[in-house]
Amino acid sequence: MLLATAGSSAAEAASPSGTDAVFAYIGPGAGFAVAGSFLVLLGTFLMAFGIILIWPLKAVFKLATRRGRGKAKVKRVVVIGLDGFDPQLAERYADRMPNLARLRSQGCHYPLGTSIPSISPVAWSTFATGVDASRHNIYDFLTRDPCSYMPVLSSTDTSTVPRNINLGFAKVPFGQRAVYKVLQKSQPFWKLLGANQVWSSIIRVPITFPPQKFKNGTLLSGMCVPDLQGTQGSFSFYTNDESKLGAATGGQRFRVVVRDDAVESNLKGPPGPDKISMKSPFRVAMDRATGKAAITVGDETVHVGIGEYTPWMEVPFTGVKGIARLRIQRWDDEAVSIYVTPINIDPESPAMPISHPFVYSIYLAKMLGKYATLGLAEDTWALNERVIDEAAFLDQAYLIMDERKKQLWDVLEKTKKGFVTVVFDTTDRVSHMFYRYLEPDHPANEGKDTEEFKNVIPELYGNADKLIGEVMEKVGDDPDTVLMVISDHGFCSFQRGVNLNSWLRDEGYLVLKDGAETSGDWFEKVDWEKTRAFTLGLTGIFINRKGRERLGMVEKGPQMDALCAEIKGKLEALLDPKTGENAINEIFLTQEIHNGPYADMAPELLVGYHRGFRHSWDCAVGAVSKDVFTDNTKSWSGDHCIDPRLVPGVFWSNRSIQLDDPNLSDIAPSVLDLFGVEIPGYMKGRPLFGSNERSASPVPKTPAGSKTAS
Repeated sequence: MLLATAGSSAAEAASPSGTDAVFAYIGPGAGFAVAGSFLVLLGTFLMAFGIILIWPLKAVFKLATRRGRGKAKVKRVVVIGLDGFDPQLAERYADRMPNLARLRSQGCHYPLGTSIPSISPVAWSTFATGVDASRHNIYDFLTRDPCSYMPVLSSTDTSTVPRNINLGFAKVPFGQRAVYKVLQKSQPFWKLLGANQVWSSIIRVPITFPPQKFKNGTLLSGMCVPDLQGTQGSFSFYTNDESKLGAATGGQRFRVVVRDDAVESNLKGPPGPDKISMKSPFRVAMDRATGKAAITVGDETVHVGIGEYTPWMEVPFTGVKGIARLRIQRWDDEAVSIYVTPINIDPESPAMPISHPFVYSIYLAKMLGKYATLGLAEDTWALNERVIDEAAFLDQAYLIMDERKKQLWDVLEKTKKGFVTVVFDTTDRVSHMFYRYLEPDHPANEGKDTEEFKNVIPELYGNADKLIGEVMEKVGDDPDTVLMVISDHGFCSFQRGVNLNSWLRDEGYLVLKDGAETSGDWFEKVDWEKTRAFTLGLTGIFINRKGRERLGMVEKGPQMDALCAEIKGKLEALLDPKTGENAINEIFLTQEIHNGPYADMAPELLVGYHRGFRHSWDCAVGAVSKDVFTDNTKSWSGDHCIDPRLVPGVFWSNRSIQLDDPNLSDIAPSVLDLFGVEIPGYMKGRPLFGSNERSASPVPKTPAGSKTAS
């Protein structure tokens, strides 16, 4: 999984103005938020009353519509997603995973072929739809606007439109309202289940924001839910330590003054009607005698010690409310440092829809307590920027995992018949941030601890196994329940970054203005009238095509094909000057492996790196650096954005399957088949537990002469 470079930067760059982008995320404004709680309670009551009244009609309708469905083979299917769980690491730490060994003995265990590209938004979209990227339209977290070359989110489009009061003879302007548009194409298989009267409970599957409506089910959105500032996660850091101030990727830093062992400052929120960010005051007062601090936000005060997270605290702004956790990193005579998580949308009073139905997030918060709603909830950039340490990150990750477990137990208890899936991100985020501990020579180890947390990943795999053991206990020996444990991809080291924009510059495919050698983020100095190829995000290279890009210069057809073949040949021979190793296992030509309707807007070349290599951080944001190769020195030290054959996911089930090469695209048709729902002809996967007559094309075969994927 990738955290795109940064908090507010990407969101602001994707819009003519940063404040407009934020407002578009936040939604309809104060009047909506103030009335929200009462209307939700009233709506919930009316909904419940209405359900009782129409129950007889629904029963008749169910009987009528069920006739078009085949006989279900099971009563319930449970899929537990462990994002980023790696088969090689699972084998290495097998002695820590007795429950998964027991699950294997009951059914089976295989590597699970992942999507191409092997990145979370692509992979989980394939899981949900049963099709490849050229059919669900997601190739990366980011893509480019072909008119402006600026970055946009691949999965969601947000905008604002005028809100009017229609008086009959005139329309009176009344502010703006937000419009959310899902860019993921095809349809999730739980929509097909619902249309056939099969209930689904969907918790935090990535790329489910904004939540799509479907019959017979509930959904809590996952990856791409923004924070209250409208970004994909912007932390706040307050300190009087001058060495810790300055610009911060993925967040903001603020200078504070300590008076009488207390700090007073403001939390930054969404923009108000004047387009200026709203503020919510907070106060931290330390009691040196007890070592505890009183932290006050709004009307709420909690007491915590240094290095302890507060519970979720409500952060009030005018007409809208968020939630955040605070943690005192340091408090002594020399310096004070306070970390604040990104301000999450409050699930109990959501400023925009984050669940289906809208009241579902409220129900979960009322029943189980407040919880993280941000799509990328674990604050990887705070650790990358070293405003928190490894201990703080781990505490946060496991707090979020505990919240997710409560949600899992709730849906398991309430979904005795139907489909249940819950995705846990902790396995992915911890692997990203602690992979360096598995490799003493990793460049990210320089200047950092290498001993205290060296067992974090082994313990992570053990904790995941304990989770599965608890699931197995709750599911029991029910022969009518199929349990699957899957991951979207595996994991590997990320030691060396490759800036392909710099390589394209060196080879003459990308040209900078006025003879410049380097260029800032978002193609600052790129001369588009002379540039033939460029890259953005983590997965591929775009050709600057005539008729597609605004200043395209390469004709589609023989000219583009020859250019792609030329770039492919050169990149597959690219050697790292530091190690002498090939950086790239294979460059895939999109038109040769994908033939769906959305392939035409995708990168023409998809980059299959070797283990240890990945797009560099500056390459991902459209910058052109001096050097092509650089050491990755960030705490984000592991990754999976490489040749997908090198990072398969995992598959366990309490039932055996009829294939020995399961793929992520097989999950959707398998679940449909288990419930007797006809598998649509457009799906690319195969039913794992039934007939094996369908063919699939998960990822390209390793061509003769290239290195194998083992």
